[in-house]
Amino acid sequence: MAKLTVSDLDVRGKRVFMRVDYNVPMEEKDGQMVINDATRIKETLPTLRLLIDKGAKIILAAHLGRPKGKRESSMSLRPVAAQLSELIGRRVDFIDDCIGEKVEQAVAALESGDILLLENVRFYNEEEANDPVFAEKLAKLADIYVNDAFGAAHRAHASTEGIARAISKRGGKAAAGLLMERELKYLGEELNNPARPFVVILGGAKVSDKIKVIDTLLDKAETILIGGAMAYTFKLAQGLKVGKSLVEPDMVDVAKAALEKAKKRNVQFLIPTDNIVATPVKTDKLNKKGKPVIDLTNPRTNSDPNIPDMEEGVDIGPATAKKYAEVIKSAKTVLWNGPMGIFEDPRFSEGTITVARAVVEATQNNGAKTIIGGGDSVKALNKAKLGDKVTFMSTGGGASLEFLEGAVLPGVAALSEK
Repeated sequence: MAKLTVSDLDVRGKRVFMRVDYNVPMEEKDGQMVINDATRIKETLPTLRLLIDKGAKIILAAHLGRPKGKRESSMSLRPVAAQLSELIGRRVDFIDDCIGEKVEQAVAALESGDILLLENVRFYNEEEANDPVFAEKLAKLADIYVNDAFGAAHRAHASTEGIARAISKRGGKAAAGLLMERELKYLGEELNNPARPFVVILGGAKVSDKIKVIDTLLDKAETILIGGAMAYTFKLAQGLKVGKSLVEPDMVDVAKAALEKAKKRNVQFLIPTDNIVATPVKTDKLNKKGKPVIDLTNPRTNSDPNIPDMEEGVDIGPATAKKYAEVIKSAKTVLWNGPMGIFEDPRFSEGTITVARAVVEATQNNGAKTIIGGGDSVKALNKAKLGDKVTFMSTGGGASLEFLEGAVLPGVAALSEK
């Protein structure tokens, strides 16, 4: 069933509670919290502009970080209000709470087209507990609920699920925002019936994170290309040596089952035939989490499918990158989730950049629909300044993966049907 969207609503003069994903990266500079990347804020602007044009009174709610039910000044949304005001070109009021009499008075003072941003909903433990009393307190602020926070839709929290149920129960509407609508379209409808050939590119560290997605996509795709550290678990499953590469030995049987399923379903399942490797060397330094820093030295191409005992695989090799690029360029639908190597280090970014360029070429020259499933793949494309040259980039991360697995997302399920 199709979900109600913000475009279907009459919101003039109504209080619209809009859940957004403003969980933006921040750092402290000169005693102030500064936003490093405003992408998530920018993504909500189309829905906000539509609501302003329609004369809604807009109440925005979001979480930031993991304050665990306590007030943390470093996780306040106050800097977000200033940034949003700048981006949308109008005043955005901020209030340092999300429930209670003070908030209710601020909401009551709103005129059509006004925007009020509430403080971090996770300052209350009741948010993540999806506490019905807390959800009712949020629902009290609004006539209509709009969810534009796809990145938080896989969580059954008070501001993503509980409030939608509360507002619907009293006859109000709960609708998807424009960003949520696009996420559901591209990660759902477009991939349920893809133009062919359909090529899936999967990278990242762990097979365990992606195995359900792999299993689901083996029923849909012609080709699956594997990169990142998860490739080394697949190499182990094929009886190859992986040296000191990051692997999940307990996932070898699962990887074998995936390879077997690919064979049975006649899906081309490609694993790197060559790799960029480096020698890991322990240092006396510790990272922010207190773990020893490992220096990766002597990077080189290893053309053998086996990785030498003292080496660690850090990227796909040039022959693999070339092969993957050829496959991608001939695709009509591409789904990409996860980098091909440690792309943050320029020495190990070439595989990911080659794949990114091939995805762009498929889009521009072959008319392919190219869908980037959130997380590090989006970072990699943006880093290569190619983010605006693909069909769609998901804001989802964990939500994208769960949705691709076929899981029901609580924040989507709670929305009204059309």
